[in-house]
Amino acid sequence: MRLTTNLFVSLVCLLLYTSCNQDYTPVGENLFQDQTIKSLKEIVPAFTFQKKLRKVQTNGLPLAQLGKINHPVFGLAEASFAAQLNIGNNPFFGNHRQLLEDEPDESDPNLIPENERVTSVYLEIPFFTNQQDSDFDGVIDDLDVDPNDPESNSDGDELTDIFEFQAGLNPLSADSDGDGILDHNDSDNSGYQTGDTSYGIDSIYGNRAASFSLKVYELTAYLNGLDPLDNFETTQAYYSTQDYFEEGFYDRVLFDDIIQLNFEETRINFEEDDPDTLDVDESTQVETRITPRIRVPLDISFFQENLIDKEGTDDLLTIDAFQRATRGIIIRTDDFSDDLYMLLDIQNAEVKVTYEYDVYQTQGTLGDLTDDTIEVSEKDFSLIFNGIRINTLKNTLFDIAIQERITNSNNNTPVDKIYIQSGSLMGKVRLFSQENQNENELLEDLRSKPWLINEANLIFYIDPTTSSTKELLALRLYLFDYNSGAPLSDYISDGSVSNFGRNANKNVFGGLLEFDDSNLPFRYKFNITQHISNIIRNDSTNIDLGLVVNADINNLTPVKAITEFSEEDLLYPLTATLNPIGAILVGSHPDELLDDKRVRLEIIYSSY
Repeated sequence: MRLTTNLFVSLVCLLLYTSCNQDYTPVGENLFQDQTIKSLKEIVPAFTFQKKLRKVQTNGLPLAQLGKINHPVFGLAEASFAAQLNIGNNPFFGNHRQLLEDEPDESDPNLIPENERVTSVYLEIPFFTNQQDSDFDGVIDDLDVDPNDPESNSDGDELTDIFEFQAGLNPLSADSDGDGILDHNDSDNSGYQTGDTSYGIDSIYGNRAASFSLKVYELTAYLNGLDPLDNFETTQAYYSTQDYFEEGFYDRVLFDDIIQLNFEETRINFEEDDPDTLDVDESTQVETRITPRIRVPLDISFFQENLIDKEGTDDLLTIDAFQRATRGIIIRTDDFSDDLYMLLDIQNAEVKVTYEYDVYQTQGTLGDLTDDTIEVSEKDFSLIFNGIRINTLKNTLFDIAIQERITNSNNNTPVDKIYIQSGSLMGKVRLFSQENQNENELLEDLRSKPWLINEANLIFYIDPTTSSTKELLALRLYLFDYNSGAPLSDYISDGSVSNFGRNANKNVFGGLLEFDDSNLPFRYKFNITQHISNIIRNDSTNIDLGLVVNADINNLTPVKAITEFSEEDLLYPLTATLNPIGAILVGSHPDELLDDKRVRLEIIYSSY
């Protein structure tokens, strides 16, 4: 019995010993093996399609386009415009309303017929200007020999720009006061008026020194703000193909002459010398300074008859009444010595009417009529351009081969090149699959991957085989929801601001023209990380994207557009109508030689 018990105890001890000597495997060991985070890149297909617009809405643009320019690919672009004039409600001229002149109070000698007569009329349309001075030396960058060095010498005398600026001299003239003595030798430059201002001129394409014929006509068509085809219940849309001149809706010629642009500020001196200031002749002093602009005289008799002589009539009672009686003006250009295309600040334009009128002067002696006189006084009246404005935009003389390529492009067939031009040509982009559907094998595969998407970039390369000068390449493109015209989420969330103008804001979202190591333009890149993350991670709809020219990244108001072949109605970003230039890009199905430049979507992600 004792032997059996000892044997049992020995067996138990042996088993315990054996168990204690087995290899130990910690729980969860496989979970922590090879957990290094890796940053990887995936190239995803993007399919490009060509779209041509038949017409685009051009009323309500924040600027006016005028002139012509010949693009080596897109052909001849021409622009003119028609505009209503606004006078305000029930204006009067002189000191008294016409009713008081017609039925004067006999006891008030001041109430005489004022006999208003127009002495001058000027059409004034400002240029877009800037006064950017990067080195703060008093010389704007456009005119500075070295915009980043305040010690530079832009006028070539012996004084630096910053010294002349601080000394009250003109850094752009070696002889500031024009007395024949150079500034560095002149002890008296008091004749120089320090208020003179220089401006950089923006948004002028082509030869700024070109001469051309500027023509201003009376518009005879009434521009209705409400759409008669919709029972006057919605706003009327006017399109880029509308040309009231060619349709015969014009009458009197208000101006017709050859001009050249003047980029100097306009300086108007005092009319006469003040006898009380013996040491200063005010007639040589500047009273008014006006920024650079187109400034031409208009027909005086037209505004005498249609404005001044109508004081007190129903035609001036309301703005609408005036615009029904005096419809507006048409502005056109012709006979260019060289290409010149202008973007003009129409929102600050005016027709400035100067008129004289008679004023009864009692000389302060109301009871004595013997010294009373009738004198002549002067006033200005401005008609502004805040009514309906319509830009006529034309594109002709396309390269025949390119025109055939665009005409024959099938909306359902991806293209090897994308032609982008303001108001005329645009691209459509479909990601992941050529088919127009949200669900496809590639997208479902991407959704199944445990990726953390860090960045997604849609990249378009400039076609190196097509001739296009740097000056005629769009500085920025814009990517948006093709179906709704709405901006992408990446645009909305980008609050970045640039010091290089409105169109350089939102530079994280991108679309800006980029240059290679040789300073040659080579691509446009859009950061659409949120958009792609929403599609892959949040099952958002994989929408088609529209690609257009961008002239102002902050102005994306949708306007109406109609495509050329399919008669498809689109909501088109207003920014894409605001300049004449464009870009030719490599598409999704290029020739083998350009395969490395095909449009691509790069997804940078993290994965274990």
